[in-house]
Amino acid sequence: MGNKRVMLPASEIDLTAVKYIPENIQAPHLTGFWFKFFLNLAEVPGIGSLIVNRLKNDNKFDEKLKYTVIPEYPMFKPEFPPQEPEPAVVSIEEDAKPEDRVELALKCLPEYDPASNWSGDTTTSFRYWKIRDYAYAYRSKFTTPSMVAERFISAIEEFNNKNPTTPLLISFDPDEVRKQAAASTQRFEQGNPLSILDGIFMAIKDDIDCYSHQSKGATTWMHEVREVKKDAVSVSRLRSCGAILVGKANMHELGLGTTGNNANYGTTRNPHDPDRYTGGSSSGPAAIVALGLCSAALGTDGGGSVRIPSSLCGVVGLKSTYGRTDMTGSLCGDGTVAIIGPIATTVEDTILVYAAILGSSPADRISLRPSLPCVPNFSSQESLQSVESLRLGKYTEWFNDVFSTDISDKCGNVLSQLSEEHGCRIVEIVIPELHEMRIAHVVSIGSEALCALNPDCCDGKGERLTYDTRTNLTLFRSFTAADYVAAQRLRRRLMYFHMEIFKRVDIIVTPTTGMTAPIIPPSALKVGETNMQVTGNLMRFIITANLLGLPAVTVPQIYSKKLYPLRSIF
Repeated sequence: MGNKRVMLPASEIDLTAVKYIPENIQAPHLTGFWFKFFLNLAEVPGIGSLIVNRLKNDNKFDEKLKYTVIPEYPMFKPEFPPQEPEPAVVSIEEDAKPEDRVELALKCLPEYDPASNWSGDTTTSFRYWKIRDYAYAYRSKFTTPSMVAERFISAIEEFNNKNPTTPLLISFDPDEVRKQAAASTQRFEQGNPLSILDGIFMAIKDDIDCYSHQSKGATTWMHEVREVKKDAVSVSRLRSCGAILVGKANMHELGLGTTGNNANYGTTRNPHDPDRYTGGSSSGPAAIVALGLCSAALGTDGGGSVRIPSSLCGVVGLKSTYGRTDMTGSLCGDGTVAIIGPIATTVEDTILVYAAILGSSPADRISLRPSLPCVPNFSSQESLQSVESLRLGKYTEWFNDVFSTDISDKCGNVLSQLSEEHGCRIVEIVIPELHEMRIAHVVSIGSEALCALNPDCCDGKGERLTYDTRTNLTLFRSFTAADYVAAQRLRRRLMYFHMEIFKRVDIIVTPTTGMTAPIIPPSALKVGETNMQVTGNLMRFIITANLLGLPAVTVPQIYSKKLYPLRSIF
């Protein structure tokens, strides 16, 4: 039995009395035979309940939810107070054509001359080509989308035959890629490209519809129960801009994992070290961008699934405000924590892709009443002044709670640089109840995922899921309706804390993850693994943006010294 705990209203909490408590997840790390044995026990009625209840008790689930009186009303979707207009931004009409939005975003980018970087020598050392580099090369007839397509197809075939295998795409049709590239090449020959994104190669995560590919969510059966008849809204917007959609990228099954491990189709390897994970769940999208094979990709982010792999692979990943992108046509479109977001090699390319896909669904416009979306106007003098006035919030004890001090030291150096060279002000902050936030997030995302999967799992499809997915679902089934409502009470409470913090700061800064890319245990490749300590390290700074619907971005700062051979597909 637990002891009743009564929380003070959020407005009465004394922040000076808040003490940071490091995360200490209690759960076994299992793979191979013992993982299968554990799962078999956990799925046995009675015995399974005892195991799950022990894990929940060790990690204080019931203490924080069942035995606690939470005074706030539930918040079932993120709700934001009215916001003041931001300086140095340009608002974008959601109802404008995607190609018009992209054109407006393009005008907001800093000046850049692609010609200065073009030598015509494709044997030079690797570097990432920006979207503007490709557009310049196409217009100047240095290359064509069809020529790039052949290089891309050859590269994918090479990666499919590598040892160890590096499966980037789950669904890939070379003829379809050639067809799209030929149409783009013709538009450039006629002098009528659709937008700056015309001829730009992009991958789509396997839980987002991209016709005529099936959306499997990296399962072995989802395509059997769900037919793809058209593009997801976000994908159709990219297609209208002329983007070449290369196929469905690998992922952690159903997005229910942070490493990118996938026993069904093979685990995507980290481009910088093939013995390490990419991070997940958008493992394929991040890897294919980091390899230089695609300029951008779309992923989904319900618990860091865009930002974690982007961070571990050294690229940019954007998690937009909840409801800012239409989720229609994605497997995770019915929840309250997930978004569709872009992954790219540069901030400016991320902005261009974001401008193309943004636009709330009709239902979200009614319920969320979002303000107009905007992009930063880097071309204005006001932009420089706005950077100088930024107040960066740092919760030092949390910031430093990382697996390796190398992470906090390097990120701290970046903050010092922003302060010394650009005039940003570092403001010390305190964020209460981080443990409660982690529990509220896992109950929210877990309950919503289970609700979507229950009909098929009850129909026998659940037995065909990977062991780590089934382990997660076993935990999710233990959550009650009361747990879910308590989590939403915590969501309102935590939203209050953060809105108060944002009265003092403009941005909360943290490392993206609490550890660098984890090593892949060889025994995990066949059956997967469960490692909640790694999950905790990877998600430590992630979940605020998902539970509260806030925007977040990861930007690479350092790379590992051991680099996997990268390439340009020019």
